[in-house]
Amino acid sequence: MSDVVLQLTHLTRSYPQAGAPLEVLKGVNLTLHRGELVALVGPSGAGKSTLLHAAGLLDRPTSGHIHIGGQEATHLDDSARTALRRQTIGFVYQFHHLQPEFDATENIMIPLMIAGVNKSAARARALELLAAVGLAARADHRPGALSGGEQQRVAIARALANRPQLLIADEPTGNLDPVTAAGVFALLRELTKSQGLAALVATHNHDLAAQMDRTVTMQGGVLV
Repeated sequence: MSDVVLQLTHLTRSYPQAGAPLEVLKGVNLTLHRGELVALVGPSGAGKSTLLHAAGLLDRPTSGHIHIGGQEATHLDDSARTALRRQTIGFVYQFHHLQPEFDATENIMIPLMIAGVNKSAARARALELLAAVGLAARADHRPGALSGGEQQRVAIARALANRPQLLIADEPTGNLDPVTAAGVFALLRELTKSQGLAALVATHNHDLAAQMDRTVTMQGGVLV
């Protein structure tokens, strides 16, 4: 069995505009392996978010190929893309995007129940993940009663709920103070390794990037 989780080949993305199309991705090639934590760095406007959206099957490339877990995903229809995304990809953003009316356990249960897991099994999985991120004692707390670091830990647990192969994180520590950010990153690294995920993490924090397995730099729509 191949340990390649994500493979992007000659990926391009352009947007129509008056005159020439705006080319944001210009032939990106990238491979991520199981258990690998890869930093994606580059200046604002370089195409990092566009690359994350394409890799996460949130946006369609103009040309090129996307393979996730060995499956060609580029030309799947919308329902098949949604199903593959739900089964194989977890997302963590700069802001936690937790539902304020639900407690930590319920927030993690939501993607499980959307995927068809029954309520009792979803609750058991959520409690297991809260223990893994050190928040077992906060299981019944709503997001407003959690610190910023705790909120982001719940968001990481939620991203892992359906046992994805690929984790995509966009500035996951960007809203946190340096000490809290270091703790959240250490957790992200530990879970990536222990659960055999591949993680692609966009960050402006070069200290955190230096702690990942490797760094790829995006500049002008290509990886350099």
